[in-house]
Amino acid sequence: MKKVFLLACLMGMGISFGQTKKNGTIFIEHPAIETVNAMTDAFVAGDSEKVGSYLHEDFKSYNGSTPNKDAEGASKDQFINQVNFWKENISYLSIEPSAGAYPDAMEYKDGQVWVQTWNHLKGVHNSTGVKIDVPIHRMYRLKDGKIDMMVSYHNERIYWEIGQSFEDRENGTIYNHHDNINSVRMAMHAFEHGDFETAYSFFDEEARFSNLEMPRGETMSMDEVKNQDKEMIEKFEINSIDVVGYPDYLEYDLRDGKTVQSWWDIRLTRKSDKKKIVMPAMFIHDFNDEGKITSSSAYFSSKWLD
Repeated sequence: MKKVFLLACLMGMGISFGQTKKNGTIFIEHPAIETVNAMTDAFVAGDSEKVGSYLHEDFKSYNGSTPNKDAEGASKDQFINQVNFWKENISYLSIEPSAGAYPDAMEYKDGQVWVQTWNHLKGVHNSTGVKIDVPIHRMYRLKDGKIDMMVSYHNERIYWEIGQSFEDRENGTIYNHHDNINSVRMAMHAFEHGDFETAYSFFDEEARFSNLEMPRGETMSMDEVKNQDKEMIEKFEINSIDVVGYPDYLEYDLRDGKTVQSWWDIRLTRKSDKKKIVMPAMFIHDFNDEGKITSSSAYFSSKWLD
């Protein structure tokens, strides 16, 4: 039985390999790659005349990600106008191969020559300051030694952000008095008086905590923070926690965010040598609809405690 099974597997593999059929050759070095690279360099330099010299008269440029089935693409003249637009509106423009990537040239048996590239498009929009930093995959077809088709694939969301940035837009309301501000103040002053259980009661049980010195994306649980607070109290006496200025409560329209930003002077005495410390700190507390704190981000330097 094992022999029959093995024979069937080998026959299946033979059938699979027997179905392969070569349809051309892939090159890592090719005159078509040189043409595409030269056109790209001219585009980045803003040399529209030179860009045009690499394009066939029948050139068409397509957005490969568009859902529009009737898209007619951009003509040679329209593409050349794009060169001028990018030159006038984008600073620090670069189009370079993504890490580990390189272009391929493909010569098909029917005579068609295509070049595919994997690059990173970078720049800064002059009027809005929006940073462009997106991977971009392009397919170029060549005809008579010139590019007659380009198909581009990349996330165009960044262009939406640029367009939105030309107008002032509100994104919610800022309060200087609010119940969520009251919760932050009561929590901070409960800490000040050593009433940790009351302080923790303002937080959701699943709340996450982070601070300036933690790696981005890393957070702590409530239990971890409680242990950290316990260690701090063993080494320091809290003399006072004083608000600086006033807290802001930001109720965002975008994603229904609810955030309190507050600034404090945390006054401590180190128990080992009675040294007085005034540590400035900023906190960002996010709230849920029930008025509980779901995340806390602390911005202070632990060097104040050294």
